[in-house]
Amino acid sequence: MLLRALREDEKELLKDFLYEAIFIPEGVEPPAREIIELPELKIYYEDFGSGRADYCIVAEDEGRVIGAAWTRIMNDYGHVDDDTPSFAISLYKEYRGQGIGTKLMQAMLDLLQENGYKRASLAVQKANYAVRMYEKVGFRTVDENEEEYIMVCRL
Repeated sequence: MLLRALREDEKELLKDFLYEAIFIPEGVEPPAREIIELPELKIYYEDFGSGRADYCIVAEDEGRVIGAAWTRIMNDYGHVDDDTPSFAISLYKEYRGQGIGTKLMQAMLDLLQENGYKRASLAVQKANYAVRMYEKVGFRTVDENEEEYIMVCRL
């Protein structure tokens, strides 16, 4: 497995990974793929690469991109301020639980620190198993609502 920067010709993959990142509780029918066209979700990929904190690292296995971690400063669910990039991460289901997500997260946190960022944020549904991974790499809950934790990692 190789970790590398997202290439210009791979930006459309962010849509796939955004859809894969949607947490579906056990027994709940997945939403239609068109959900990623909603304004509150398009901000994760639309014009990616144009913002100062637009970074993406992908995991590649045997020539196939299998996961991605990306950041932007955007007014998303995990937004804490205009200087803190929001985090998104996603792996295809068959690659989860193998430590790849942790490696992607750590590589992205290192990249953000190298580029002068002091922290990163994200929002995660409380029932999502990924909460433990986020805590393992240094994210801490700073706020919450009925469904989600808002987490920040100091770099």
